[in-house]
Amino acid sequence: MVEARLLQELIENEIRLQSGRWELTSPVNLYRPVSYSLNEGGKRLRPLLVLMAYQLFGDNPREALKAALAIEVFHNFTLLHDDIMDKADIRRNRPSVHVQFGENSAILSGDVMAFIAYHFLLESHTDRMVEIMQLFTRTAREICEGQQLDMDFESRNDVTTKEYLEMIRLKTAVLLACSLRTGGMLGGCDDAAARILYEAGIHLGLAFQLQDDLLDTFGDESAFGKKIGGDIVSNKKTFLLTEALQKGNARQKKELLSWLGKESFNRDDKIKAIKNIFEDLKIKELTEEKISLYNICGIGILDSLPVERERKEPLAGLFRNLISRKV
Repeated sequence: MVEARLLQELIENEIRLQSGRWELTSPVNLYRPVSYSLNEGGKRLRPLLVLMAYQLFGDNPREALKAALAIEVFHNFTLLHDDIMDKADIRRNRPSVHVQFGENSAILSGDVMAFIAYHFLLESHTDRMVEIMQLFTRTAREICEGQQLDMDFESRNDVTTKEYLEMIRLKTAVLLACSLRTGGMLGGCDDAAARILYEAGIHLGLAFQLQDDLLDTFGDESAFGKKIGGDIVSNKKTFLLTEALQKGNARQKKELLSWLGKESFNRDDKIKAIKNIFEDLKIKELTEEKISLYNICGIGILDSLPVERERKEPLAGLFRNLISRKV
């Protein structure tokens, strides 16, 4: 088996190779933002999951590299459009694509990235291409559904935790699940194992997004790569906020709703006030417990795979590391 570190190097080398080609591809104003987006860095979690899931069953991870790249390109396409919709000016400590190149360029370059992703996926050599393409297409549609729910929540202050968890299942978790299932299928797993990988990925994705929620409010700004408190400032419906609205007393709920309704406010004052309520209600601890529960369940599901334990351990280790991350 190839170590995770070497798999990451394989992914980075392939991304650098493709980015160099896009830099020289005409029209440059279409493809240069694509290269810029992929060269921003990031965790490369999704392509790594593809290759690690492949290695549960196969021995040549290069066979899954194009699919891994497809999923990473698609993920970055969603970030381009998300940043426009969220009016986010910074991504990974650099100007967002729409700031660097303009909003119209970011929209069109994002569109072409979606089609590039399909192109890479079709370069995979497998007799299960139809099944993989169906999974990928369904996942793409579900991500759009999740993004729409996220946008719908912006105008609502009665979003429940159940609704929020369904939204992040669609917006975030399904792509991690798709990554694992795709890698497993390329490695030769059977249908039962593919379903197990998908379910483990859903639990990992839920834990991963809740950790993001937590870091946005309680993380280290220098490590996180963007200003802490952005979700609070923008009235983003997160697990922290929905739980606080549900568990708070009448005074706390009134104060939260007051801040949610203000159009003019001091950024630091709002963050401090809402964080104080979160701390009074022990929302941080509650979120950590939920993250741990999803992660333990995900590892338990993964453990049920009929695969040698030494093959499963690197992936289980990645699951554990992701919930202890600071970025």
